[in-house]
Amino acid sequence: MAEDGVVPTNWAVSICDDYDDASPRIQLLVEEVGAVGTGLVSHLDPDRARRLRLAIAAALRELGEDPGR
Repeated sequence: MAEDGVVPTNWAVSICDDYDDASPRIQLLVEEVGAVGTGLVSHLDPDRARRLRLAIAAALRELGEDPGR
């Protein structure tokens, strides 16, 4: 853990189509730095991925940052 109490994390985004319904999904993996294999994977359909994108953009705007595209 960093001195400020924030746990450093790694993240990765990928696409996976290994589902019974054959619908591809976005995978979001988040794990603590140095703790390989212990992360949490979220499988997002396109609607949930867009909702996550909007939530991140809103948080950036609250910080006074440009949310980008």
